[in-house]
Amino acid sequence: MTDPTDPYLIISAACHAGLPTERYRPYLEAAHHRAFDDWLGQRGARRAGAVRRGTRNETSVMKWYEDNEEGLRGGWDATQRVKELDGDGVAAEVVFPDADTVDGGTAPPFGAGLDASAAQDPEAAVAGARAYNRWLAEFCATDAERHCGVAVLPVTAEVDAVVAEIHRARESGLGALLIPAGWDDAAPYHDRRYDPVWAAAAETAMPLLTHAGAVPRPEYGGHLGIQLSEAAWWPARPLWFLLWSGAFERHPGLRFGVAGAGCWWLPDLLWHMDRLYLGAHGGRPLSPFAALKRSPHEYLDRQIFVCATAPTRHELARRYEIGVDNVLWGSGFPHPEGTWPHTGEWLRRAFHDVPVGETRRLLGESAAEAFGFDKSALVPVARRIGPVPDDLGQPRNQAPVEASWRRARETGRHWLTGFDFPFVGVGE
Repeated sequence: MTDPTDPYLIISAACHAGLPTERYRPYLEAAHHRAFDDWLGQRGARRAGAVRRGTRNETSVMKWYEDNEEGLRGGWDATQRVKELDGDGVAAEVVFPDADTVDGGTAPPFGAGLDASAAQDPEAAVAGARAYNRWLAEFCATDAERHCGVAVLPVTAEVDAVVAEIHRARESGLGALLIPAGWDDAAPYHDRRYDPVWAAAAETAMPLLTHAGAVPRPEYGGHLGIQLSEAAWWPARPLWFLLWSGAFERHPGLRFGVAGAGCWWLPDLLWHMDRLYLGAHGGRPLSPFAALKRSPHEYLDRQIFVCATAPTRHELARRYEIGVDNVLWGSGFPHPEGTWPHTGEWLRRAFHDVPVGETRRLLGESAAEAFGFDKSALVPVARRIGPVPDDLGQPRNQAPVEASWRRARETGRHWLTGFDFPFVGVGE
């Protein structure tokens, strides 16, 4: 669709799905049923702990469920889900686990979801991941063109089992891989023991992803502000472990994305990493970063992206520093911090003065390329449900809009002018 009045092909790069937890039993090997029952019995204590810590407001929680009872069933009911996607104008989605993060009622077995931790028992972690991945493959197959399922991957488990799960997940129709944001006492992600895993992800063309969620909650007490201030740090941390250790250099086909953490943190991180590589330590000729053959921003443009749920105006204004093609919009359905069920209104407020061509990249085209969606199969869906530029308040005459962003676009990654690198020219 190239006409400026064509509907937008919207792909949410960050949505969530999951069965009510007790219903995973048929997808779990029988040997783990007793442990699963014991784990289910501990859910009440986990919820009570959240209330005690002050991170759960019961009044707000109940209102969220009451106001959205029907739509929230779309977290696991395929028919309801399509209805909610259509209502949001979303033609396709990338599906992460944990449809219900408010109450934890759809967590995969043994917590193998957004809160996944390397501290889990490896055998239980793999079993829980497989159960969820089996269900997710069935769920996504109900409308395969519109769903890209993200398989849960307990990457710190035994390497051969992890690689086998990658290939099994791919064969079942899933399209991406979620690894824990932290490794606890296991080997950090710079360790070469993970190279077979990164190689398998590249071979199967399954992007590797982290997602906000796993945090050291007991450390925060009742101070939700501390937790939220650090929320983006944890899923972003594997990025620089992979980058500086040369994983992206050794595996040029590996794609990596950070989800659920916005993208406000990335421009300054990218500036800092480029500055380290290009200038702060003597520049490229004398650089101690032997594992890298190119600047951090080059790896970003080649292999890294962010799945930004409901990106703010502040974040969108910095898209030229991040790279327009590196920001993938997400609705967060059905999480309360996302745009659902008011996505149309949200898109109008966020994108009314963003050029149409860039809006198309941000809202869907880049996600289609990153996750391998068949755009030709989605165009009829987009024509039926997608908003048009007029719906977003974008003027037919785009010349003034383009002109208003020209300086920001031309400046882009301003640090690459050489001013930030006083010891050596950028081109050396």
